[in-house]
Amino acid sequence: MNTKLPKVLHEVCGRPMLAYVLDACRDVGVEKILVVVGYGKEEIVERYKDDGDIVFVEQAEQKGTGHAVMCCREHLEGFAGQTLILCGDGPLIRSETLETLTAKHASEMSAATLATTILEDPTGYGRIIRDSYGNIQGIVEENDCDERQRRIKEVNPAYYCFNTPVLLNAIDKITPNNVKNEYYLTDALHITIASGHKVIAVTAVAAEDAMGVNDRAQLSEASKIMQARIQEKLMSRGVTIVDPPNTWIDARAEVGQDTVIEPFTYIHGMVKIGRNCRVGPFAYVRDETVLGDDVVLGVFTELKDTTLRAGVRARHHSYLGDAVIGENVNIGAGSITANFDGASIGQTMIGRDSYIGPGAVLIAPLEMKAGSHVRPGMVVRQEDVKDLEKRKTGGND
Repeated sequence: MNTKLPKVLHEVCGRPMLAYVLDACRDVGVEKILVVVGYGKEEIVERYKDDGDIVFVEQAEQKGTGHAVMCCREHLEGFAGQTLILCGDGPLIRSETLETLTAKHASEMSAATLATTILEDPTGYGRIIRDSYGNIQGIVEENDCDERQRRIKEVNPAYYCFNTPVLLNAIDKITPNNVKNEYYLTDALHITIASGHKVIAVTAVAAEDAMGVNDRAQLSEASKIMQARIQEKLMSRGVTIVDPPNTWIDARAEVGQDTVIEPFTYIHGMVKIGRNCRVGPFAYVRDETVLGDDVVLGVFTELKDTTLRAGVRARHHSYLGDAVIGENVNIGAGSITANFDGASIGQTMIGRDSYIGPGAVLIAPLEMKAGSHVRPGMVVRQEDVKDLEKRKTGGND
Protein backbone atom coordinates (compact mmCIF):
# COMPACT_ATOMS: atom_id res chain seq x y z
CA MET A 1 0.00 0.00 0.00
CA ASN A 2 3.02 2.31 0.46
CA THR A 3 1.38 3.98 3.43
CA LYS A 4 1.84 4.95 7.06
CA LEU A 5 -1.82 4.22 7.77
CA PRO A 6 -2.75 0.66 8.83
CA LYS A 7 -4.18 -1.03 5.76
CA VAL A 8 -7.53 -1.93 7.33
CA LEU A 9 -8.17 1.76 8.11
CA HIS A 10 -8.01 2.80 4.47
CA GLU A 11 -11.49 3.87 3.45
CA VAL A 12 -13.89 2.38 0.95
CA CYS A 13 -16.75 4.81 0.24
CA GLY A 14 -16.11 6.70 3.46
CA ARG A 15 -15.67 3.79 5.89
CA PRO A 16 -12.56 1.84 6.91
CA MET A 17 -12.26 -1.57 5.28
CA LEU A 18 -12.36 -3.18 8.69
CA ALA A 19 -15.79 -1.66 9.41
CA TYR A 20 -17.43 -3.72 6.68
CA VAL A 21 -16.00 -6.96 8.08
CA LEU A 22 -17.14 -6.07 11.60
CA ASP A 23 -20.65 -5.28 10.33
CA ALA A 24 -20.92 -8.58 8.50
CA CYS A 25 -19.92 -10.48 11.63
CA ARG A 26 -22.43 -8.66 13.79
CA ASP A 27 -25.17 -9.19 11.23
CA VAL A 28 -24.87 -12.97 11.63
CA GLY A 29 -24.88 -12.85 15.42
CA VAL A 30 -21.20 -12.91 16.32
CA GLU A 31 -21.04 -11.92 19.99
CA LYS A 32 -17.30 -11.53 20.53
CA ILE A 33 -14.81 -10.25 17.99
CA LEU A 34 -11.05 -10.71 18.28
CA VAL A 35 -9.20 -8.19 16.12
CA VAL A 36 -5.56 -9.18 15.61
CA VAL A 37 -3.40 -6.07 15.33
CA GLY A 38 0.27 -5.51 14.59
CA TYR A 39 1.57 -2.58 12.54
CA GLY A 40 -0.24 0.63 13.48
CA LYS A 41 -2.13 -1.08 16.28
CA GLU A 42 -2.53 2.17 18.25
CA GLU A 43 -4.54 3.78 15.46
CA ILE A 44 -6.80 0.76 15.06
CA VAL A 45 -7.42 0.48 18.80
CA GLU A 46 -8.13 4.20 19.05
CA ARG A 47 -10.65 4.00 16.19
CA TYR A 48 -12.62 1.10 17.72
CA LYS A 49 -11.92 1.40 21.44
CA ASP A 50 -15.56 2.16 22.23
CA ASP A 51 -16.90 -0.97 20.52
CA GLY A 52 -17.83 -3.16 23.46
CA ASP A 53 -17.75 -6.45 21.54
CA ILE A 54 -14.12 -6.16 20.35
CA VAL A 55 -11.03 -7.59 22.03
CA PHE A 56 -7.72 -6.50 20.51
CA VAL A 57 -5.01 -9.15 20.27
CA GLU A 58 -1.46 -8.12 19.42
CA GLN A 59 0.58 -10.12 16.93
CA ALA A 60 4.00 -8.65 17.66
CA GLU A 61 5.66 -10.53 14.80
CA GLN A 62 3.79 -11.20 11.58
CA LYS A 63 4.41 -14.90 11.05
CA GLY A 64 1.38 -15.76 8.98
CA THR A 65 -2.33 -16.40 9.30
CA GLY A 66 -1.92 -19.47 11.48
CA HIS A 67 0.28 -17.51 13.86
CA ALA A 68 -2.38 -14.78 14.07
CA VAL A 69 -4.85 -17.38 15.32
CA MET A 70 -2.26 -18.75 17.73
CA CYS A 71 -2.10 -15.30 19.32
CA CYS A 72 -5.82 -15.62 20.10
CA ARG A 73 -5.56 -18.90 21.95
CA GLU A 74 -6.13 -17.55 25.46
CA HIS A 75 -9.35 -15.86 24.32
CA LEU A 76 -10.66 -19.02 22.63
CA GLU A 77 -9.88 -21.60 25.29
CA GLY A 78 -12.98 -22.98 26.97
CA PHE A 79 -15.28 -21.86 24.14
CA ALA A 80 -17.14 -24.79 22.56
CA GLY A 81 -18.98 -22.90 19.83
CA GLN A 82 -18.10 -21.84 16.30
CA THR A 83 -15.23 -19.51 15.45
CA LEU A 84 -15.25 -17.51 12.21
CA ILE A 85 -11.86 -16.45 10.87
CA LEU A 86 -11.84 -13.63 8.30
CA CYS A 87 -9.48 -11.07 6.80
CA GLY A 88 -9.75 -7.45 7.91
CA ASP A 89 -8.87 -6.17 4.43
CA GLY A 90 -11.87 -7.75 2.67
CA PRO A 91 -14.44 -4.92 2.62
CA LEU A 92 -16.63 -6.58 -0.03
CA ILE A 93 -17.68 -9.33 2.38
CA ARG A 94 -21.44 -9.89 2.66
CA SER A 95 -23.34 -11.08 5.70
CA GLU A 96 -25.38 -13.35 3.41
CA THR A 97 -22.20 -15.27 2.60
CA LEU A 98 -21.42 -15.74 6.28
CA GLU A 99 -24.98 -16.94 6.88
CA THR A 100 -24.52 -19.55 4.15
CA LEU A 101 -21.17 -20.58 5.58
CA THR A 102 -22.34 -20.98 9.17
CA ALA A 103 -25.61 -22.68 8.17
CA LYS A 104 -23.74 -25.21 6.03
CA HIS A 105 -21.27 -25.81 8.84
CA ALA A 106 -24.11 -26.56 11.25
CA SER A 107 -26.26 -28.66 8.89
CA GLU A 108 -23.33 -30.83 7.81
CA MET A 109 -22.06 -31.16 11.39
CA SER A 110 -18.63 -30.30 10.06
CA ALA A 111 -15.53 -29.72 12.15
CA ALA A 112 -14.36 -27.03 9.73
CA THR A 113 -16.02 -25.34 6.78
CA LEU A 114 -14.68 -22.82 4.32
CA ALA A 115 -16.41 -20.71 1.71
CA THR A 116 -14.73 -20.74 -1.70
CA THR A 117 -15.04 -18.84 -4.95
CA ILE A 118 -14.39 -19.46 -8.64
CA LEU A 119 -12.09 -16.99 -10.38
CA GLU A 120 -11.19 -16.88 -14.05
CA ASP A 121 -7.80 -15.54 -13.00
CA PRO A 122 -6.89 -17.20 -9.69
CA THR A 123 -3.42 -15.64 -9.47
CA GLY A 124 -2.39 -14.87 -5.92
CA TYR A 125 -4.92 -17.12 -4.20
CA GLY A 126 -4.60 -20.49 -2.50
CA ARG A 127 -6.09 -23.26 -4.67
CA ILE A 128 -8.77 -25.67 -3.41
CA ILE A 129 -7.71 -29.28 -3.85
CA ARG A 130 -10.53 -31.82 -4.14
CA ASP A 131 -10.56 -35.55 -4.80
CA SER A 132 -12.46 -37.25 -7.63
CA TYR A 133 -15.61 -37.30 -5.47
CA GLY A 134 -15.45 -33.56 -4.81
CA ASN A 135 -14.31 -33.87 -1.22
CA ILE A 136 -11.86 -31.22 -0.11
CA GLN A 137 -8.33 -32.50 0.40
CA GLY A 138 -6.70 -29.22 1.34
CA ILE A 139 -5.50 -25.83 0.12
CA VAL A 140 -2.21 -25.07 -1.58
CA GLU A 141 -0.94 -21.50 -1.41
CA GLU A 142 0.10 -19.77 -4.65
CA ASN A 143 3.81 -19.89 -3.82
CA ASP A 144 3.65 -23.64 -3.13
CA CYS A 145 1.57 -24.65 -6.18
CA ASP A 146 2.91 -26.85 -8.97
CA GLU A 147 1.91 -26.13 -12.57
CA ARG A 148 -1.19 -28.34 -12.47
CA GLN A 149 -2.44 -26.78 -9.24
CA ARG A 150 -1.95 -23.26 -10.59
CA ARG A 151 -4.61 -24.00 -13.24
CA ILE A 152 -7.28 -24.67 -10.61
CA LYS A 153 -9.87 -21.87 -10.58
CA GLU A 154 -11.54 -22.64 -7.26
CA VAL A 155 -9.73 -20.57 -4.67
CA ASN A 156 -9.67 -19.76 -0.99
CA PRO A 157 -10.80 -16.18 -0.20
CA ALA A 158 -10.21 -16.86 3.53
CA TYR A 159 -13.69 -17.35 4.98
CA TYR A 160 -13.34 -20.05 7.65
CA CYS A 161 -15.68 -21.54 10.22
CA PHE A 162 -14.23 -23.95 12.81
CA ASN A 163 -15.50 -25.81 15.81
CA THR A 164 -13.29 -24.06 18.32
CA PRO A 165 -11.84 -27.09 20.18
CA VAL A 166 -10.88 -28.61 16.82
CA LEU A 167 -9.26 -25.35 15.77
CA LEU A 168 -7.19 -25.07 18.94
CA ASN A 169 -6.00 -28.64 18.60
CA ALA A 170 -4.99 -28.08 14.99
CA ILE A 171 -3.10 -24.81 15.43
CA ASP A 172 -0.94 -26.39 18.11
CA LYS A 173 0.35 -28.77 15.45
CA ILE A 174 1.09 -26.25 12.69
CA THR A 175 4.76 -25.96 11.65
CA PRO A 176 6.34 -23.39 9.31
CA ASN A 177 7.21 -25.83 6.54
CA ASN A 178 6.49 -23.72 3.46
CA VAL A 179 8.27 -21.33 1.09
CA LYS A 180 7.70 -18.25 3.26
CA ASN A 181 8.54 -20.02 6.51
CA GLU A 182 5.21 -18.88 7.95
CA TYR A 183 2.46 -20.59 9.91
CA TYR A 184 -0.40 -21.04 7.46
CA LEU A 185 -3.96 -21.30 8.75
CA THR A 186 -4.65 -23.57 5.78
CA ASP A 187 -2.40 -26.15 7.45
CA ALA A 188 -4.94 -26.31 10.27
CA LEU A 189 -7.42 -27.61 7.68
CA HIS A 190 -4.95 -30.25 6.51
CA ILE A 191 -4.36 -31.35 10.11
CA THR A 192 -8.10 -31.47 10.76
CA ILE A 193 -8.67 -33.63 7.67
CA ALA A 194 -5.76 -35.91 8.57
CA SER A 195 -7.23 -36.34 12.06
CA GLY A 196 -10.38 -37.83 10.54
CA HIS A 197 -12.65 -34.85 11.15
CA LYS A 198 -15.19 -33.76 8.58
CA VAL A 199 -14.12 -30.71 6.56
CA ILE A 200 -16.25 -29.26 3.76
CA ALA A 201 -16.03 -26.39 1.31
CA VAL A 202 -19.05 -24.53 -0.02
CA THR A 203 -18.73 -22.33 -3.11
CA ALA A 204 -20.56 -19.35 -1.66
CA VAL A 205 -18.41 -16.29 -2.32
CA ALA A 206 -19.15 -14.17 -5.40
CA ALA A 207 -16.06 -13.51 -7.49
CA GLU A 208 -16.09 -9.76 -6.84
CA ASP A 209 -16.43 -10.31 -3.08
CA ALA A 210 -13.24 -12.35 -2.96
CA MET A 211 -11.02 -9.41 -3.80
CA GLY A 212 -8.72 -8.39 -0.99
CA VAL A 213 -7.01 -5.01 -1.04
CA ASN A 214 -3.24 -5.05 -1.26
CA ASP A 215 -2.50 -1.84 -3.18
CA ARG A 216 -4.06 1.47 -4.14
CA ALA A 217 -5.40 0.16 -7.45
CA GLN A 218 -7.32 -2.60 -5.67
CA LEU A 219 -8.56 -0.05 -3.12
CA SER A 220 -9.99 2.01 -5.96
CA GLU A 221 -11.59 -1.03 -7.56
CA ALA A 222 -13.16 -2.10 -4.26
CA SER A 223 -14.57 1.40 -3.85
CA LYS A 224 -16.18 1.27 -7.29
CA ILE A 225 -17.82 -2.06 -6.50
CA MET A 226 -19.03 -0.81 -3.13
CA GLN A 227 -20.33 2.41 -4.69
CA ALA A 228 -22.44 0.41 -7.12
CA ARG A 229 -23.92 -1.53 -4.18
CA ILE A 230 -24.70 1.65 -2.26
CA GLN A 231 -26.48 3.19 -5.24
CA GLU A 232 -28.37 -0.01 -6.06
CA LYS A 233 -29.69 -0.13 -2.49
CA LEU A 234 -30.78 3.52 -2.61
CA MET A 235 -32.51 3.10 -5.96
CA SER A 236 -34.35 0.02 -4.68
CA ARG A 237 -35.69 2.24 -1.89
CA GLY A 238 -37.09 4.83 -4.26
CA VAL A 239 -34.19 7.24 -4.85
CA THR A 240 -33.54 8.41 -8.41
CA ILE A 241 -29.86 8.58 -9.34
CA VAL A 242 -29.77 10.10 -12.80
CA ASP A 243 -26.22 9.09 -13.74
CA PRO A 244 -24.78 6.47 -11.36
CA PRO A 245 -21.24 6.34 -12.84
CA ASN A 246 -20.86 10.08 -12.30
CA THR A 247 -22.27 10.20 -8.78
CA TRP A 248 -20.52 9.37 -5.49
CA ILE A 249 -22.45 8.63 -2.29
CA ASP A 250 -20.87 7.77 1.04
CA ALA A 251 -21.79 4.45 2.65
CA ARG A 252 -22.99 6.33 5.74
CA ALA A 253 -25.40 8.62 3.88
CA GLU A 254 -29.19 8.30 4.12
CA VAL A 255 -31.42 9.47 1.27
CA GLY A 256 -35.21 9.61 1.35
CA GLN A 257 -37.79 8.32 -1.10
CA ASP A 258 -38.43 10.23 -4.34
CA THR A 259 -35.30 12.33 -3.97
CA VAL A 260 -33.42 12.93 -7.23
CA ILE A 261 -29.62 12.97 -7.28
CA GLU A 262 -28.33 14.74 -10.38
CA PRO A 263 -25.00 13.95 -12.10
CA PHE A 264 -21.61 14.90 -10.63
CA THR A 265 -22.95 15.10 -7.09
CA TYR A 266 -20.62 14.08 -4.26
CA ILE A 267 -22.19 13.16 -0.91
CA HIS A 268 -19.56 12.57 1.77
CA GLY A 269 -19.92 11.49 5.38
CA MET A 270 -22.89 11.07 7.69
CA VAL A 271 -25.39 12.98 5.59
CA LYS A 272 -29.18 12.74 5.87
CA ILE A 273 -31.34 13.80 2.95
CA GLY A 274 -35.11 13.81 3.22
CA ARG A 275 -37.87 12.95 0.77
CA ASN A 276 -38.68 14.71 -2.50
CA CYS A 277 -35.41 16.63 -2.63
CA ARG A 278 -33.39 17.49 -5.70
CA VAL A 279 -29.62 17.57 -5.30
CA GLY A 280 -27.16 18.68 -7.97
CA PRO A 281 -25.83 18.63 -10.54
CA PHE A 282 -22.30 19.37 -9.30
CA ALA A 283 -23.37 19.58 -5.66
CA TYR A 284 -20.98 18.80 -2.79
CA VAL A 285 -22.71 17.69 0.42
CA ARG A 286 -20.32 17.18 3.32
CA ASP A 287 -20.34 15.39 6.67
CA GLU A 288 -23.04 16.10 9.29
CA THR A 289 -25.33 17.85 6.82
CA VAL A 290 -29.09 17.32 7.07
CA LEU A 291 -31.61 18.18 4.38
CA GLY A 292 -35.30 18.21 5.25
CA ASP A 293 -38.02 17.20 2.82
CA ASP A 294 -38.58 19.09 -0.44
CA VAL A 295 -35.19 20.82 -0.46
CA VAL A 296 -33.60 21.96 -3.72
CA LEU A 297 -29.81 22.10 -3.70
CA GLY A 298 -28.58 23.22 -7.05
CA VAL A 299 -25.57 23.49 -9.28
CA PHE A 300 -22.12 24.09 -7.73
CA THR A 301 -23.52 24.40 -4.21
CA GLU A 302 -21.57 23.14 -1.20
CA LEU A 303 -22.86 22.31 2.27
CA LYS A 304 -20.79 21.50 5.36
CA ASP A 305 -22.26 20.57 8.76
CA THR A 306 -25.43 22.42 7.79
CA THR A 307 -29.13 21.79 8.30
CA LEU A 308 -31.62 22.90 5.65
CA ARG A 309 -35.19 22.65 6.89
CA ALA A 310 -38.06 21.61 4.64
CA GLY A 311 -38.65 23.68 1.53
CA VAL A 312 -35.29 25.48 1.42
CA ARG A 313 -34.05 26.56 -2.02
CA ALA A 314 -30.33 27.04 -2.65
CA ARG A 315 -30.10 26.66 -6.38
CA HIS A 316 -26.85 28.23 -7.55
CA HIS A 317 -23.18 28.55 -6.60
CA SER A 318 -23.55 28.91 -2.81
CA TYR A 319 -21.48 27.78 0.16
CA LEU A 320 -23.33 27.13 3.43
CA GLY A 321 -21.14 25.95 6.29
CA ASP A 322 -22.03 25.42 9.97
CA ALA A 323 -25.51 26.80 9.42
CA VAL A 324 -29.11 26.09 10.32
CA ILE A 325 -31.51 27.36 7.67
CA GLY A 326 -35.21 27.50 8.54
CA GLU A 327 -38.15 26.30 6.49
CA ASN A 328 -38.87 27.85 3.10
CA VAL A 329 -35.78 30.06 3.07
CA ASN A 330 -34.50 31.14 -0.34
CA ILE A 331 -30.73 31.38 -0.73
CA GLY A 332 -29.84 33.52 -3.74
CA ALA A 333 -27.15 32.67 -6.25
CA GLY A 334 -23.58 33.06 -4.98
CA SER A 335 -24.55 33.70 -1.33
CA ILE A 336 -22.23 32.27 1.32
CA THR A 337 -21.83 31.90 5.05
CA ALA A 338 -18.43 33.15 6.17
CA ASN A 339 -18.05 30.62 8.98
CA PHE A 340 -14.30 30.82 9.71
CA ASP A 341 -12.50 33.97 10.83
CA GLY A 342 -9.02 32.48 10.78
CA ALA A 343 -9.15 31.33 14.38
CA SER A 344 -12.56 29.82 15.08
CA ILE A 345 -15.68 28.53 13.37
CA GLY A 346 -18.98 30.32 13.91
CA GLN A 347 -22.55 29.27 13.25
CA THR A 348 -25.16 31.02 11.12
CA MET A 349 -28.86 30.65 11.93
CA ILE A 350 -31.53 31.93 9.59
CA GLY A 351 -35.18 31.90 10.59
CA ARG A 352 -37.94 30.46 8.42
CA ASP A 353 -39.42 32.26 5.40
CA SER A 354 -36.35 34.48 5.01
CA TYR A 355 -34.91 35.75 1.75
CA ILE A 356 -31.15 35.94 1.18
CA GLY A 357 -30.40 37.87 -1.96
CA PRO A 358 -27.80 36.88 -4.56
CA GLY A 359 -24.18 37.50 -3.65
CA ALA A 360 -24.83 38.04 0.07
CA VAL A 361 -22.07 37.30 2.59
CA LEU A 362 -23.32 36.26 6.02
CA ILE A 363 -20.56 36.59 8.59
CA ALA A 364 -20.78 34.18 11.51
CA PRO A 365 -21.63 34.06 14.30
CA LEU A 366 -24.97 35.30 13.06
CA GLU A 367 -28.60 34.78 14.02
CA MET A 368 -31.43 36.14 11.91
CA LYS A 369 -35.11 36.00 12.81
CA ALA A 370 -37.89 34.49 10.74
CA GLY A 371 -38.86 36.55 7.72
CA SER A 372 -35.52 38.36 7.43
CA HIS A 373 -34.72 39.98 4.10
CA VAL A 374 -31.18 40.48 2.86
CA ARG A 375 -30.69 42.50 -0.28
CA PRO A 376 -28.40 41.28 -3.08
CA GLY A 377 -24.70 41.83 -2.44
CA MET A 378 -25.03 42.71 1.24
CA VAL A 379 -22.42 41.80 3.85
CA VAL A 380 -24.29 40.99 7.06
CA ARG A 381 -22.81 40.86 10.58
CA GLN A 382 -24.71 40.34 13.80
CA GLU A 383 -24.63 44.09 14.54
CA ASP A 384 -26.39 44.71 11.22
CA VAL A 385 -29.37 42.51 12.05
CA LYS A 386 -31.32 45.02 14.15
CA ASP A 387 -30.91 47.64 11.46
CA LEU A 388 -32.22 45.19 8.88
CA GLU A 389 -35.23 44.47 11.08
CA LYS A 390 -35.94 48.18 11.48
CA ARG A 391 -35.78 48.69 7.74
CA LYS A 392 -38.12 45.75 7.23
CA THR A 393 -40.57 47.16 9.79
CA GLY A 394 -40.43 50.54 8.11
CA GLY A 395 -41.20 49.08 4.75
CA ASN A 396 -37.85 49.95 3.19
CA ASP A 397 -37.16 46.36 2.19
